[in-house]
Amino acid sequence: MSFSDFPDDPILVAKMINSRRDDNMLGALGIEVIEAGKDKVVGTMPVGPKTRQPEGFLHGGASVTLAEALASIGGWLNVNRETHSAMGLEINANHLRPKRDGVVTGEAVPLHRGRNTQVWEIKIYDEERKLICISRCTVAAVERKNS
Repeated sequence: MSFSDFPDDPILVAKMINSRRDDNMLGALGIEVIEAGKDKVVGTMPVGPKTRQPEGFLHGGASVTLAEALASIGGWLNVNRETHSAMGLEINANHLRPKRDGVVTGEAVPLHRGRNTQVWEIKIYDEERKLICISRCTVAAVERKNS
């Protein structure tokens, strides 16, 4: 099954994405997609040596990577994948609470889905659903050169 003809089941889509994460940033940081649909994308990331800053706290860049990954996946699910790709155009983040270990969960939902751009809000929580980071990402729909 190719990415252009997969079902709308958010769990099956997440499994397909996870099956291809070893050679990209998702795999490098241990990000696992739990649910991936047009209206919501959820993923987790461990807080450990690969995602901590030297002081021992979750690195803001790791949180931003999780946020942009989820928004980009959501954007990609909302474009014609035969003719377009989706990628982050701009992102901002507010880091609200430090975290030393465990797992964080990001939840991305679309605020705007236009023809050329989408805006996604991403909230990252700890295991107790305390808000760790909030982010907004603009995703561009970019025409594929080979289409």
